[in-house]
Amino acid sequence: MMLNVALSSSTINSPATFPINGRFSVAGFPNDFVLHSRKIMFPYFLWRKITGGGRIVGAVEMDKAEEKRGPVRIVGIVGEGSVSPLKSTPWLDVMLHTAERLKWVDEEFEMIVFSDNFVKSEDETANHVSNELDHADILVVVAVTKEGSVNWIQSNSLNVPNIICFDSSMELRNKLGGSFVETKKRGDIFSSLLPFSQSKKLDESVEITRTVFDAWERHNSDDIRFCLLVIINAYITPVSTLKNLRAKGFSTLNCMVTNCGPQILNCLLDPNCRKALQCLNNCSPVDQVCNYRCIASYESKYLEEFSLCVLQKNNCLELDAKIPEKPYVTPMAEFRGEKLSSEIAEDLLVGWLGTLEWSWRVVAGQNPAYDQFPCQYQLFYRGKARGSFWYEPVFQVRTLEGDLVWRRRKYRVKRGKVTGTFHFSVLDNGVVSNEFWTIVDVSDDLSWGLFHYHGAARVAGQSYTGAVLVSPDGQYPAEKEKQRLISALDSCGIKEWELFNVDNCSCENAPLGIPDGSSLHSKIQVHGQTHSSV
Repeated sequence: MMLNVALSSSTINSPATFPINGRFSVAGFPNDFVLHSRKIMFPYFLWRKITGGGRIVGAVEMDKAEEKRGPVRIVGIVGEGSVSPLKSTPWLDVMLHTAERLKWVDEEFEMIVFSDNFVKSEDETANHVSNELDHADILVVVAVTKEGSVNWIQSNSLNVPNIICFDSSMELRNKLGGSFVETKKRGDIFSSLLPFSQSKKLDESVEITRTVFDAWERHNSDDIRFCLLVIINAYITPVSTLKNLRAKGFSTLNCMVTNCGPQILNCLLDPNCRKALQCLNNCSPVDQVCNYRCIASYESKYLEEFSLCVLQKNNCLELDAKIPEKPYVTPMAEFRGEKLSSEIAEDLLVGWLGTLEWSWRVVAGQNPAYDQFPCQYQLFYRGKARGSFWYEPVFQVRTLEGDLVWRRRKYRVKRGKVTGTFHFSVLDNGVVSNEFWTIVDVSDDLSWGLFHYHGAARVAGQSYTGAVLVSPDGQYPAEKEKQRLISALDSCGIKEWELFNVDNCSCENAPLGIPDGSSLHSKIQVHGQTHSSV
């Protein structure tokens, strides 16, 4: 789940105030707060974000006539033999996979990827690439450093309106919306010499560039795709997963002040809740990694009450994210030679609970926002009420202040229409997230399993996908299982190099346990084996 009431990223510590129907000075309050005449506190930084000052992802306002219709064409050029930080996977493989994943967002997003070795070849490839660039909306350059390749790109990309270069020669320049941009923001003196419209456009391009490069530096497949989606959304055509996050302005402010005055006041007076809002304010509204880290670091009852009122009950941001339909993942068909039934599927989720204190431990995950926390334990069990089934993940969070803390969530689980699929729902820090889980595969001896999920926090405007590789002890499956695991990952559209290995060291004193009266397996037997207890 992702909460973000900050609709852009810019400085948040401004001492200025903005009067809302009258301003009163109150001893003891920081000077970046304002007091509404109806006794509602409101911070300037939050006011600025809600009313759209300095928007990021929806920064470049396109009227309908300017929006691209038809395919969005992207050309990627990758340095020959270049290796990525993603488990030393060749950049060419990473970008080819990115092209496939773009199709999950929109079938109209077409990306073709080339190695820069065509520059020195004598075949027709160079002409082919040049022709592709003539029709390209975006050129993305990755790890290109050879002088010949740099010169060729400079000569043949003059008409490409959007160019973004990563880990490449400094001679290559970035261009957004037809204008060259710097990777670092220029000084205020330069900006002040420009007409207002040009200065505003420069600032917006700089913010978008910063968002893109911050995401790129996290080196994961989701953020690599995110970089391209941000540019598409800002300069070419609205992206379904991002377009909800444009600023709503006064309607949002009015909704918050009218309906959630006490919750706003309590949050702003609570140090942890206030830190959470300030932290969120520094995140792009669609940066789930940044946002969820803020939430997990500073969660409190006041943050939950704030988001429950502002987002869940009143939907003040007017957002409506939907669970992604792609990729379509098929559940396993049988277990131990028997056709998979709903009871057996639930038993597979219950896993080792009973023999151990947990169902499963997460070995690795694909989603950079939700699957990378240390020491993840899964607890699946049947509740007291007939037909009830519950999931409680327990995990550690390294907060932004350096503390290591335990967190726990509680999901209600319902069977899906297709056996082996389930609907999960959770109230996470005041916002409901709904998820669709699939049991992709579980080995007969329960030595490992792979679960895939699609999810959305509707009123937070966020949708996501992910997968977790699990085992009883948090250790990677044996080498003999590798091919079966690769096949299971492929069925989810996931490459093994996309997975984050979970840190399962120092996991003592996890707050485990399930409610009294809960029940476990109904069909399968779990044979006791020796596994680590921490």
